[in-house]
Amino acid sequence: MQILSVMTNAIPAPRDDVGEHAPKIESFEIPVEKIGEVIGPKGKMINTIQAETGADISVDDDGMVGLVSVASSDRMVVDEAVRQIMLIVDPPTAEVGVSYPGKVVNITKFGAFVNILPGRDGLLHISKIGGSKRIDKVEDVLELGQEIEVVVEDVDPNGKISLNLSEGNENQDDDQQDSQVIDEPEASEPEASEPEASEPEEFDEDFEDDDENYNLSDDYEDEQDEVKEASFEEAFAAELESVHGDLGPESHRNKGRRRKGR
Repeated sequence: MQILSVMTNAIPAPRDDVGEHAPKIESFEIPVEKIGEVIGPKGKMINTIQAETGADISVDDDGMVGLVSVASSDRMVVDEAVRQIMLIVDPPTAEVGVSYPGKVVNITKFGAFVNILPGRDGLLHISKIGGSKRIDKVEDVLELGQEIEVVVEDVDPNGKISLNLSEGNENQDDDQQDSQVIDEPEASEPEASEPEASEPEEFDEDFEDDDENYNLSDDYEDEQDEVKEASFEEAFAAELESVHGDLGPESHRNKGRRRKGR
């Protein structure tokens, strides 16, 4: 009784946890179908958790359930490792319309898979990566491990998540693409050459004067000849009448015919 009394005075109740430097181990069960997700392809997932937290993790399969053991000398490390594993086993549901910080974990020809929650990857289709511009390859804009901000557009009945870039990332991608485009000088349109003012044709005044003088003089001479001819005939006929008298109607017809010819 004396020994128990001394022990009670020293430690009245068991400690909630082991000593500060003693190893801490926590074990729990998970569904068998979740073992592969916790381990990941070629142990990628479990190795990532161990690298991020510093805990030692082991997963055993007894055929009915999976047994996970997490060990570390730091209780906070154990708690963080357990939290990440439980997020894989029972991942939170992505909410439509909510933005999430994500990391590009896989790139395909048709888009990029972005991890937005532990165990939750969404597809960012190539048609939504370039913003307002069309891109030929996802690698022209995104790369593996790149952190981007995405928004959940849709979650189908099978749990598949469709993503889109948030407004901040769209503007950033547009600026990045614009900076990659080589500025090419715009082809300047050939300036329309103004038609040269044609020199006015030289006006040959001498030629026009000669032609005009020629026509006028010819007409004038012809007219003078006719006038002279008519005046001579009339004078001759008048002289004949004064000497021989009226010679009859023939002489009058000749006078009229000559006048018509004029």
